[in-house]
Formats: sequence, structure tokens, C-alpha cells
Amino acid sequence: MHPELAADLHQLPALLEETRQHAVTFLDGLDERPVIPQADPLAPTALGENGGGLRAALAEFAERWQPRLSAGAGPRYFGFVTGGATPAALAGDWLTAAADQNSNSSLDPAGQQLERETIGWLRDLFGLSAAHSGTFVSGATMSNTVGLAIAREWLGERLGVDVAEDGVGALGRVRVLSGSAHSSVAKALSVLGLGRAALTAVPALPGREAVDVAALERSLAEADGPCVVVANAGTVNTVDFDDLRALADLRDRYGFWLHVDAAFGAFAALTPAHAELVAGLDLADSVCVDLHKWLNVPYDSAVQFTRRPDLQARVFRNAAAYLGPLGEHPDLVHLTPENSHRLRALAAWFTLRAYGRAGHQEIVERCVAGARALGEAVTGIEGLRLLAPVRLNVVCFTLATDPTAERLAALAAELAGEAFVTPTRYAGVPALRAAFSNWRTTEADVRRTAAALAQAVEKLGA
Repeated sequence: MHPELAADLHQLPALLEETRQHAVTFLDGLDERPVIPQADPLAPTALGENGGGLRAALAEFAERWQPRLSAGAGPRYFGFVTGGATPAALAGDWLTAAADQNSNSSLDPAGQQLERETIGWLRDLFGLSAAHSGTFVSGATMSNTVGLAIAREWLGERLGVDVAEDGVGALGRVRVLSGSAHSSVAKALSVLGLGRAALTAVPALPGREAVDVAALERSLAEADGPCVVVANAGTVNTVDFDDLRALADLRDRYGFWLHVDAAFGAFAALTPAHAELVAGLDLADSVCVDLHKWLNVPYDSAVQFTRRPDLQARVFRNAAAYLGPLGEHPDLVHLTPENSHRLRALAAWFTLRAYGRAGHQEIVERCVAGARALGEAVTGIEGLRLLAPVRLNVVCFTLATDPTAERLAALAAELAGEAFVTPTRYAGVPALRAAFSNWRTTEADVRRTAAALAQAVEKLGA
């Protein structure tokens, strides 16, 4: 064994304790560190012949890289839709790395069994029935990709061709209809060979991002073959929801595949005040939910649910002597593009086991209250205006005058030490959006963000 490896193995308990101290120091400083540190890029260094062991690596990381990391796990990181990691999820993720399991095979079954138990808990959390089977994937983009891959196979089934065997050329032209599809949907269609041009935008309701059901029905009536409809349960800019029950009724009449992108909107099911927004989610043929958003587990965690695991296995099956058979309940290796993945279900298992439905409901309700409070604060800041109602956990706003992308970028940069928001465009207007999904965010963080936003607007001269 290399001497530095041997030395680190001998000192492993002490070195892990030092690593824990680095982690604790970082987490303890989240509240006060700049949310997005302003620092010049580091010049890359060359890889040395001898490394110096873990202690040397820790020291260099602490000096060069840790100060440049964002407070992405903290309470005022409102960019994208980003949760943190609850204490239980963090512990689960550490143990995931320590155990280093590949949970795809029944030949080494414990990880796979744990994942299936966790899927059952999540299915119950989101109000899905046992008709939906589920698998863990890396994020919403991969969840949408897997769901649309199953839809692609369903299209083949309707047309009497086997797409998994014969390729997408056997399908001919495909139509994918959606009101306000997330950008990952077009990316998935490109990856799947269906093409970005397959995506057809259907008009939304006036002043909304929710699809106009009557307009969708007209598009379906004009279709010359089976279609895929991508519904939204929580749009990016305004957290708008399609009428899922109405879409399911259309599906029963027109026979399309209904995929629901509920990346973070699915969590509305946790609170009685908003559960109606996702009524009908269980009627979908496939569902995307991203867990490293509102479940607050570390990045690289989402789930994909479907009513057609048989088609899923037809797409992703992998034949090799060292892999388990397909069978009635295929090994996970046959259900996603990955032949191997870390036991990412463990972090979700820990946070669900530790805090239950009630704990995660409280996180959702606190985030919704925070978003509404910031929305009210924005309306009171001269120079800003809300672009849409705060329906759930996103505040979409812009400058009251001259809202150019450049001026909004300057506003976001001025704010970045205290809070992080990301740019967008809504109804043709450049804007900023603040998404609440972190378990640490409190009323004090909302007040601090509002005060910083007012100061930034004043400094910008807006």
C-alpha cells in the first residue's frame, strides 16, 4: 500500500474528526458568510507527484476553496429552487459515502430494498397510489428524461413499433404538447432523439402560466396520431399549476400520455391549504419530483414515478451475466440510464424517518409564509413591482422602471452578499425570482433580505 494511503488508514478516525470540524465550521458560518462570495478565480495548480495525505488536502481546501464556496445550504440562497440538507439528510448522506453501496442489483440487495421502502414513503407523501412505481434518479432533468423515454415507448406501442429495438425513426413525427414546459423537457426530447422541435407550446390562460385546457383540446383534435402532454405542477416563475383532473379527463378521451413535471410543486400535497393544487396527480402516467429541492436532501436526488414500469424496463433493460433478471419486479439497473448509482435514497430515508410528514409539512408551510412575506415587502419597496401573485414559494419581481436584463443583473449582484436570487423573464419582461425551499429560512431571513433589497434598489438609483 502507498505509504500515504497506509498512514491515512491508520489515522482514519482522527482524520474524519478533523473533517467533521471543517464541516461544522462551514455550517456554523452559513448565516453570516456572503451568500455568493466575490472573489477572483483561482489559477489552477499542477498535480504533485506526492500528495501529502488527507491532512494536507484538508488544509489546502480550507485555504483556497472553502472561502469561495457559496452559502448554498443556507437560509438566504433563493436562487433556482434549492433546498439545503436537514440534519438527518446530512447524516444520511455521510453514511451513504461511508457505506459506498451500489443499490442497483438484487445480488447485493440491501440498498435496493431500502430504496424501495423509501419510494413507498414518498409515494404516500405525495398522495400517489400503489399503481405508481418509482425509482431514484439524479435530478429533475433526469426524471423528466426517464418519464419521456417511457412515453416514447408508449408511442411505439400505440403505433405497433418497438422503439427500444428499432429506434426513434420508426415513430415518425412526434408531437409533445405543453403550456409552459420547463427547459429540461426540451433537453430531454433532444437526448431521446425526438427533437426539440417536437415540443409545441399550447396557449396559457390569460395572465397565467397554466395551460388553457380548451386550447389544448383543440390541438389534440387536430393531431394526426398519439401525442404526449407535459403538464406542470408548479411552474418556475410563478408556481402555477395546470388543472390535472381536467387534463386526465382529456387523456381519457384523446388517448395521450400524460407526464406531470411536479419537480417542486408536488410538495403542495403536504399542506391542506394547497393540496388541491395537485389534485389529480395520481392520474398521471408519469411524474417527476425533485427531492434536492423541497425535501431538503443533498444535491443529486430525485424520483420518477410511472404507471408503466413494464415499458420502463423495455427501454432501460441491460443484459449481462452479472446482472439480475428482469422478472416481475426488475432490479433497478433495468429502470434508469445508470448501471450504477450511489445509495442516494439513504439521505431521503433519514430525513423522512427523522421528521415524518409533519416535519416536512412545517418546512413547506414556513417557506410559503416566507415567500408571501417577501412578496408583500417587494410591493412596499419603491422602485420594485411584483410580476405575479405569490401562489406558493416563488416571488417574481422586477424594476418598476426600465427593467432591463443589465439593470436587474446589477441589482442581483448588489444583493448577492446578503441573498441570492436568479434572473428570469416573465411575460416578456426581464425579472428576478426568489424561491423559498430551504429548511433553515426564517422570518428573520425574510426581513434581512427585504432590507438588503431596499438598500440595493436605492443604490442602483431605481
